[in-house]
Amino acid sequence: MKSIAVFCGSREGYNPVHREQAYKLGGLLAERNIHLVYGAAKVGLMGAVADGVLNNNGTVTGVIPHFLEQKEIVHEGLSELIVVNTMHERKLKMYDRSDAFMVLPGGWGTMEEMFEILTWGQLGMHEKPVGVLNINGYYDPLKAQNTMMVQEGFLSERIREILKFSPSPEELIEWMSDYSAPETQQVINKQTT
Repeated sequence: MKSIAVFCGSREGYNPVHREQAYKLGGLLAERNIHLVYGAAKVGLMGAVADGVLNNNGTVTGVIPHFLEQKEIVHEGLSELIVVNTMHERKLKMYDRSDAFMVLPGGWGTMEEMFEILTWGQLGMHEKPVGVLNINGYYDPLKAQNTMMVQEGFLSERIREILKFSPSPEELIEWMSDYSAPETQQVINKQTT
């Protein structure tokens, strides 16, 4: 695994543990020589992850739509900056540049990015893992919702394997490195190609 796209908030949230863990993740990515692909901002958790990578001699690609360049305050120290026209192009570019996806705390934008990538995986459009860094239990309700979707028959247990929750970035990176797409995902992908 050479690169990970990280989806996370352009805010830090109220609990400082979110920023601390985002920065720590960045350092871990740099230490393991894993390239970061993210939304290009220097603020919030986005900025913390990028700073963690850059301050530890790692490399970072930021992808941002031109209409957000000023609003999200583009990080000036990036290894590469890609400016696109739309949010959808941003996700496509991040998808193209990454081997896996990691989700940190965030708001609706983070949720939207994660759910679209999960849906693409469910439809067999990719076989890349998606890991949720469950800092301070932030994603416990989402984890419970996934269990409910399986129990109620709206999500198969096999497809749920695309997504892993963990409070440990080390565990998520190891899981992503060893990831093999669920069998049904591979079958769907073969039928659509």
